[in-house]
Amino acid sequence: MFELPSGAEIQGIIASVQGSVGLFIPEIYLSALFMLLIVVDLVAKGRKNNLLAITTLLGLAGSTIFIYQQHGLPAGEIFFGMYVLDEFALFFKYFFVLSAIVAVVVTMADEQFDREVKSMGEYYALIVAMVIGMIMMASSADLIMIFLSMELVSFTGYILAGYFKRNPRSSEAALKYLVYGAVSSGLMVYGFSLIYGITAQTNIIKISLELAAHGSDSLVMILATLLVLAGFGYKIGAVPFHFWSPDVYEGSPTPVTAYLSVASKAAGFALLMRFFYVAIPHGALPPEDTLGIDWLSLLMILSVASMIYGNVVALWQKNVKRLLAYSSIAHAGYLLLGILVMDQFGTQATLFYLLSYFIMNFGAFYVVILISNKTGSENLDDYRGLGKKMPLAGAALTVFLISLVGLPPTVGFIGKLMIFSALLTKGTLYMWIALIGIMTSVISLYYYMLIPLNMYLRESKSPDEKGMNLALAPQIILAVLMMLTLYFGLFFTPLSDFAKYSSVMFGITLQ
Repeated sequence: MFELPSGAEIQGIIASVQGSVGLFIPEIYLSALFMLLIVVDLVAKGRKNNLLAITTLLGLAGSTIFIYQQHGLPAGEIFFGMYVLDEFALFFKYFFVLSAIVAVVVTMADEQFDREVKSMGEYYALIVAMVIGMIMMASSADLIMIFLSMELVSFTGYILAGYFKRNPRSSEAALKYLVYGAVSSGLMVYGFSLIYGITAQTNIIKISLELAAHGSDSLVMILATLLVLAGFGYKIGAVPFHFWSPDVYEGSPTPVTAYLSVASKAAGFALLMRFFYVAIPHGALPPEDTLGIDWLSLLMILSVASMIYGNVVALWQKNVKRLLAYSSIAHAGYLLLGILVMDQFGTQATLFYLLSYFIMNFGAFYVVILISNKTGSENLDDYRGLGKKMPLAGAALTVFLISLVGLPPTVGFIGKLMIFSALLTKGTLYMWIALIGIMTSVISLYYYMLIPLNMYLRESKSPDEKGMNLALAPQIILAVLMMLTLYFGLFFTPLSDFAKYSSVMFGITLQ
């Protein structure tokens, strides 16, 4: 029979909630910013894009103050174990806020928004809403909270992908994103239901303790793992859950494409690492009952398949955004390599690679936007001769592409070096996987360098074209991103130390 809680129990619940709210300040602040942007849009009555963009930038920058104040707090769970505050979560809070700031700056440079969109208020509000959802993804410690935060990110992503309502490509991208997202979410929830049926728990720590204490039916557990991986694999864009990526990346507004390829992917990796490192003990299931298959084996397959498929299919792409989409699939494979190591060095390498990918991928997409503004095209053949007409953009894009390949002296080289170094400490099998990663990086060199080849070594089809000079602000932003790519390739210790500091979950360092 159901019993009402006593007065003392109610007081305890209220006190617990009050204590949790005090540790939830950055998320509350961002929620207030979301509502403020809607009010500003209504009050301004018109486009007022600059006002909205500046309000968003200042608001997002202000949130870093509240995130910084959480550094001195002890790691632990809040809201009855559904949410967690630790160094790992703080890393991604900074990451998502900075990603949103860069996404807003990139949006301000995209002239297509001026042609396609009448009001930008909802757009910037959705950017902030997506930040809130991604922060919650990185901090979720409960299956219910994981699902709710993923859906918040997914639904805002669907709307942003189709924000150019009059553009058929954008509408198609949103529809495909929605269909694939709905299927993957359904599969993931079914996997969660199997885990709950086995353990009678939704908190990932309690799931881990229950599995360690009482075990489980291995075949059911491997099925649940496969279904959960379908949800997480969709979010990170790994093979075979990648089918949405090329069409969505090509059809979405370019700033949204950059935002999805960096921030949304990072949110998926944050969730994947927290869930599999914590919920399933040591990644191991009894091999005699599962034909030697466990979730680490599944991730190995996904990683190798993503690196090979993404890099090979990118060879035939003629649209630069679509080329970068397949590149993003390959980079999901490289990021998975760090997770396979399952220790602090592997986690540190993954977090460092995410930071390097943030700089070089946003930089590449920013140049794509600037070139599209001048040429009206994203086709690779239309990049012919642009190295002479847009020298800074050409030089910057070349640096970003070299970094995406993983060549020195760029930050991308350090990222891949850390990933492969972490693998080489784990034995022969991991050495072979690292070798596959190196070979696929060599393949990527070909299609990445096709772009500088067109810009510098092939003549333009319209050599008399004028008006290709960039304004001062885009030139400054390009120069800063290019310098960061090179600077952190030479002086990478600050990023490496921050990644190492952040590779701690629930106050526990992975061994």
